[in-house]
Amino acid sequence: MTQEIWSKVDEYLIEALVPSDPALEAALAASDEAGMPAIAVAPNQGKLLHLLARMIGARSILEIGTLGGYSTIWLARALPSDGRLVTLEFYPKFADVARKNLDAAGVGELVDIRLGEALDLLPGVEGPIDLTFIDADRVNNPAYFEAALRLTRPGGVIVVDNVVRAGAVAEASSTADEIVGLRRMHELIAAEPRVDATALQTVGKKGYDGLTVILVTS
Repeated sequence: MTQEIWSKVDEYLIEALVPSDPALEAALAASDEAGMPAIAVAPNQGKLLHLLARMIGARSILEIGTLGGYSTIWLARALPSDGRLVTLEFYPKFADVARKNLDAAGVGELVDIRLGEALDLLPGVEGPIDLTFIDADRVNNPAYFEAALRLTRPGGVIVVDNVVRAGAVAEASSTADEIVGLRRMHELIAAEPRVDATALQTVGKKGYDGLTVILVTS
């Protein structure tokens, strides 16, 4: 199995189940033109987030890591007209691009972009949150998970992206900061009685990685 076949299958699935969307495509194009890294979720992954939010009837969403606002648009579109989405972004340039993309997609009024270090901003986020999406630096994922658990209501969902890192997460001897962070996060999840969780390996246009999906039970 190679990247070529992974991308080919993703392209088929996206064409079959994720209709072309000008606003989302424009958001990716604007991010690319701004020189931002091409690390947004794939379209089928974005739709998964959208569907998860709809499945639980989300009215409040927290996103850690805005980038150009691509996943933010997917999530915001799952909200009712009186819903709210708080998204945290460290880089001012990224936040500026995201704000324009969100406005162009017609969801800007639903989204509150907060600029700064996520660990500094999280204490100011008000709960309860229905769905939290963590897509930021893996080093701080243990702290992000603990903050998300504090904020996310029972019955709510926490989704963490980029948890496999081409298989590196399985290397117990790794001293890489992001792998240490990912493994510590999973240890916290496993020991936490208030959640139930699983993790999946994923392959596709974005290569080999994975998602952790957490249900807050109490």
